Amino acid sequence: MRAPLQTALLWRTPLVCVVGVHRIGAEAKLDSSKWMDRDVVVKQRLVKGYRHPELDRSLQSFRIRNEVRLMLEARRAGISVPIVYTVDLDGSKIVMEEIPGIRVKDALQDPKTDGSDVCVKIGEIAGRLHANDIVHGDLTTSNMLLDGNRIVLIDFSLGQKSSEIEDKGVDMHLLEEAFRSAHHSRGELYDIVKESYAESYADGAKVLRKVAEIERRGRYTRKE
Repeated sequence: MRAPLQTALLWRTPLVCVVGVHRIGAEAKLDSSKWMDRDVVVKQRLVKGYRHPELDRSLQSFRIRNEVRLMLEARRAGISVPIVYTVDLDGSKIVMEEIPGIRVKDALQDPKTDGSDVCVKIGEIAGRLHANDIVHGDLTTSNMLLDGNRIVLIDFSLGQKSSEIEDKGVDMHLLEEAFRSAHHSRGELYDIVKESYAESYADGAKVLRKVAEIERRGRYTRKE
């Protein structure tokens, strides 16, 4: 049985104000705000009207708990993630540190940026995640923020704990597809990510072989 969320994360202090909207997605919206004189991001999962209210509350609570647990585990594994200050399960909210950096996606699209050091770090992050059986679920450069010299990984809402090579392969396949899509003119960058990943994670070569298998399955399905 998993341990409950740390009591330090219980919702105790009200938000002062909402000062801006970061993003509204299919599952959640993110707002800039203030909490105990700190600049924070408030992530609120959206109510799904087509679900029974009790089922929706249960699912939202589970997903929030899961996301926060994965963030805490990632931090313990030495991966930079936003600090989670507090959680409001009734309001389906997570209050976390606001990271001042830019998306890694945007940084790598700048032709004046070398990108190799960043890609080494991406491979190390992915390797450390998988070495600790954390599957991010949406491992793309859009969910990485560059804050000075560090990369901060965000949005664990689709993540899970898994030791399965298949699940880790899907994670890395998604990252490769993200590079092909967003950074297609700089194909050499993902080679750096793969090399760093294999060096950072003992089973990295197995996972990368699984990625190749997943790609072959995808091509076969598209032909059908």
